[in-house]
Amino acid sequence: MGILRWDPFADMVSLRDQINRVFDESMRQDAGRREAAPARAWPPAVDVLEDADSIVIKADLPGLKQDDIHIDLTGDTLTLKGERRFEEEQKRENYLRIERTYGTFQRSFQLGVPVDADKVKASYQDGALTITLPKAEAIKPHRVEITTGNAGPKAVETK
Repeated sequence: MGILRWDPFADMVSLRDQINRVFDESMRQDAGRREAAPARAWPPAVDVLEDADSIVIKADLPGLKQDDIHIDLTGDTLTLKGERRFEEEQKRENYLRIERTYGTFQRSFQLGVPVDADKVKASYQDGALTITLPKAEAIKPHRVEITTGNAGPKAVETK
């Protein structure tokens, strides 16, 4: 008998999309009328990685300018916020369909470990933001030698 893998978050995302679709359709006053650009909060997709030396956060922020992204680090909480604005180059009447989400976003991450705030680096390229947060030296694992009687020193790794 195989193991069945269930991802409740995938089901919640699917349910959210279905509910949004129902609300979007019910909010249209005239089915033949063109849609307006949605302006609402949106959560960017984010990956959080951790190794012995640092925590790395990668966020997909396509269509944003570097000046539209703000990163704040307070204690062990990192907050990522910004805004994607609708391009006003073309009149909205010319669009047949607008599906990309516009508006503000804000994501906060509890890091759970102290980081060296002076060494935090962020880079933004091709719509992808990468934030590297080096862990504070005090929490990095290091070897401690233990001497036991006549056996001599013995290396033990602490975490």
